[in-house]
Amino acid sequence: MPLCRLEIERFRCLSSASLEFAPTCNLITGANGSGKTSLLEAIFFLGSGRSFRSVGSDVLVQSSREDFVIVGAVQDDFDSEVCMGINWSPSERQLRVSGREVNSFSEFALRFPVQAIDPDVHKLIEDGPKRRRQFIDWGVFHVEHSFKDTWRRYNRALKQRNSALSSKASSRADIWNGELANQGTLIDQCRRRYLESLTPFIKKVGLSLLQDEVTIEYFQGWKRNLTFIEALQESQQSDLKRGVTTVGPHRADMLLKIGGETAKEKISRGQQKMLACTLILAQQAHKAAQSTPFPSLLLDDPAAELDVDNLHRLLQVVSELPVQLFVTALSLAGLEQLRHSKRFHIEGGVVNVVGY
Repeated sequence: MPLCRLEIERFRCLSSASLEFAPTCNLITGANGSGKTSLLEAIFFLGSGRSFRSVGSDVLVQSSREDFVIVGAVQDDFDSEVCMGINWSPSERQLRVSGREVNSFSEFALRFPVQAIDPDVHKLIEDGPKRRRQFIDWGVFHVEHSFKDTWRRYNRALKQRNSALSSKASSRADIWNGELANQGTLIDQCRRRYLESLTPFIKKVGLSLLQDEVTIEYFQGWKRNLTFIEALQESQQSDLKRGVTTVGPHRADMLLKIGGETAKEKISRGQQKMLACTLILAQQAHKAAQSTPFPSLLLDDPAAELDVDNLHRLLQVVSELPVQLFVTALSLAGLEQLRHSKRFHIEGGVVNVVGY
């Protein structure tokens, strides 16, 4: 479902904007600090309920203002529009889809799947496992919609077990082992199915971007030779001492390799960026191949930190993806491979259409 229209009020440096987008490539130019990234953040927030810059939502409200509003319209399978609206303040939030109030951003995410490649994309490789779990679970959520409820039940049981462990109540912790194991095993199975189906896309994109084979080894979060219930039972005494559950899918991770070499510790920052791009673009290609809605991809200043060869390879892969693109840049230089359908220019937080 491409994003057709977007209205923004009091978001970052964007006081007010009303925009219509092309379903293919939208190029956004402007000087540093003009508001290019803020526009991408607003688009990303519409599909996820958060900023891709890993900041709290409070800072997204304009200085001296109390709230922000984002309203978007996405095109559905029948060429009609679905309207999604957010009114967010530090004290409350209102979410609506087609005029109906909803309680979570999951309905937004289902209708408008969006991902971002920004200058911090290397953190997907460099940082701890939380980012990589989020990467996997984004993909699982868009393939197996029941995953959301399974994850919710798992986290509820995990919270209860951790509460019992912190109180040194071993018998009360035992009560939650069954539910935790059941839901955790389902999560693990969903992740494995997803990664198996994603692997061919990762190999293909990896060869294009890194000119080498990229492979993934999945660590489930407990010993491979044990079932999850056995792992919980084995770790219970240790968990009681620590006051927290130390095994489970909330401890899972991916080990990434390039040409058989462990990537995290042996590649440069530039290669980390290209590896992270490999994962995200493979995920976009996988999502587009599964079913509608096709995903949207945000590229925040891709020419900023990539050399000419890497930028060329990145844009070549991006240009071949059946996705809606939003690309920011200081100028058109270096982006000739992207045949933009619509061009915007931002200056001082004001967005104008400047070409097609």
